[in-house]
Amino acid sequence: MIDSGEADRKTGKKTRKKHKRVGTEETEEVLGKKKAVSKRKEIVEGAALYDIKPRGRLRKKGKGKVRPAGSAKTQITTPKAIKRRLKIDESITVSDLAKRMGIKASEIIGILMGMGVMATVNQSIDFDTAVLVAAEFEYEVEKATIGEDEILLQANVEDEPHKLVSRAPVVTIMGHVDHGKTSLLDVIRQSRITESEAGGITQHIGAYKVKTNKGEVVFLDTPGHEAFTAMRSRGAQATDIVVLVVAADDGVMPQTIEAINHSRAAEVPIVVAVNKIDKDGADSDRVKRELAEQSLIPEDWGGDTIFVEVSAKQKIGIDNLLDMILLQSEMLELKANPDKHARGLVLESEMDPGQGPLATVLVREGTLSVGQTIVCGVHHGKIRAMVDDAGERIDHAGPSTPVEIFGLSGVADAGDEFLVLEDEKSARLLSEERSRKQRTKDLSRQNPVSLDNFFEQMQAGDINHLNLIIKADVNGSCEAIEDALMKILTDEVQVNVIHSAVGAIIESDVLLASASNAIILGFNVRPTGKVKNAAVEESVDIRYYNVIYDLIEDIKEAVTGLMASTYEEHTLGRAEVRELFVIPKKGTVAGSIVLDGKIERGRQARIVRDGVVIYEGTVGSLRHFKDDVKEVRSGLECGIGVEQYNDIKVKDVIECYYNEEIKPVIE
Repeated sequence: MIDSGEADRKTGKKTRKKHKRVGTEETEEVLGKKKAVSKRKEIVEGAALYDIKPRGRLRKKGKGKVRPAGSAKTQITTPKAIKRRLKIDESITVSDLAKRMGIKASEIIGILMGMGVMATVNQSIDFDTAVLVAAEFEYEVEKATIGEDEILLQANVEDEPHKLVSRAPVVTIMGHVDHGKTSLLDVIRQSRITESEAGGITQHIGAYKVKTNKGEVVFLDTPGHEAFTAMRSRGAQATDIVVLVVAADDGVMPQTIEAINHSRAAEVPIVVAVNKIDKDGADSDRVKRELAEQSLIPEDWGGDTIFVEVSAKQKIGIDNLLDMILLQSEMLELKANPDKHARGLVLESEMDPGQGPLATVLVREGTLSVGQTIVCGVHHGKIRAMVDDAGERIDHAGPSTPVEIFGLSGVADAGDEFLVLEDEKSARLLSEERSRKQRTKDLSRQNPVSLDNFFEQMQAGDINHLNLIIKADVNGSCEAIEDALMKILTDEVQVNVIHSAVGAIIESDVLLASASNAIILGFNVRPTGKVKNAAVEESVDIRYYNVIYDLIEDIKEAVTGLMASTYEEHTLGRAEVRELFVIPKKGTVAGSIVLDGKIERGRQARIVRDGVVIYEGTVGSLRHFKDDVKEVRSGLECGIGVEQYNDIKVKDVIECYYNEEIKPVIE
């Protein structure tokens, strides 16, 4: 008999086995159903999935979240046109541009490399380059800020003819030191200006408005001392009429001639006031003769220059001088529109310890008012107060009115133009734009012209003329040098002698050379230490000579450096190819024999086949047996390698030659 426990154990085993089989069958049934479901999903059409809309919140895969049907691939969307416009400043970094366009910086770098621009991720590119790059990705770029040209274009409004009214003439008093310029103006103003001047001479530009019986006249009093050449130049640029004061007992002096040159450069008419006619030794005819040599012909001599004889101390001829000034003003028909924003020039500027930056300005057109926003060069600000030439505070200044203004952000440069803008934002933008340009200009400032770099600047197209200032010990040498230099004539360059005088090289010569980009030629004269320092500061080239032929030769060499050279060919020798050798990594070497002359390594060579030149290059290698040599002469064998050419044939002829440069010579 079988034990019941044992049977139970057997039954249990059987039961467990049965359950296991049952479980396996159920598992297979479940898996079979899942596979069937999986197969059914695979054969469902994709279009049908788009009709299924997910309900509720989407859940991530793996955490019970279901991805909606049809969202397996990311769809690329194109931004609207308004979002495809970018506003940038004058420059932008590559990374910022990529971020704003939503693309990779490497793609922009690839576009830049295709344009020949090598830039890194953090490197800046200018506005024009950014426009081209953005266009490749169908983006439009525009400037975020208004440029200087746009602001000036908005400020430049054409005047309507019916709004133009007559304005007072701006007259500049110019002439040599101690010829009575300020004394003459003192009489006209009926003031005591000369008593306040240091040493009795004017040290700055004074601007004064004078009322006469026939109208108002604005006078600018400029210094006459040679150290104030630049200030006299600014005075001539700001004026309508120049009154040239010449002492009757002294005649035409160096600063008198400089004043004439400045006036002609500014293209303003000149009225000559012959002062000090009451002094002993006064000779008005002598002054007329000397000025006639400077092409200022008096009207009574048949010319067109007005001459007026005056005496500042005796108050002789003052009314006649004013009448001539107003007559000249009527002929010029000076008019301006007072009903617009003011524009003008900065005459002088300074930093006052208590009041800050001050600027003396001359209003050319429009009306300047307190509280307006103004831009002077690279500085801007709001006018806090204005003071006229008499020291009185005023609120408005019309055309042809000199005033001193307060409220600028810095000290403006004399000679800068000022203008009034509508709002402070535009003024600040214009000021920042000019400051940025000024910094760029200072960083990339070109070297001044000198005889050493004259040819390089001519090649670059920076200059097409050579300006010279001649200073000599005697007048004869001065004239001889000038005549010789003026005979140097070429089609490419023009030699201009802008100033020629007898005497030592002085500071005014350096200032004139700096302003006109000229070279100073000193013949048997030397400058002082102070003048040398000024030349170094102004980067003016000074050359010293004691032999006139050396001076002329130096100038000829500077001028002929630009003229095109001619070349003459000289044949060195010929070699015939007898055998060819192919050397790995070096190319084909022609085993040749030199027929005539010699073959030199590094010289130019041409390969002639059946009388036809098939290649021109350079002799790259030359060997005689196993030795590298510089040359092989006639009758000897050699191996010749022609750079970058391997298609050499037996019986080819290799000609070795060189070109001789023949520089032009000015007779």
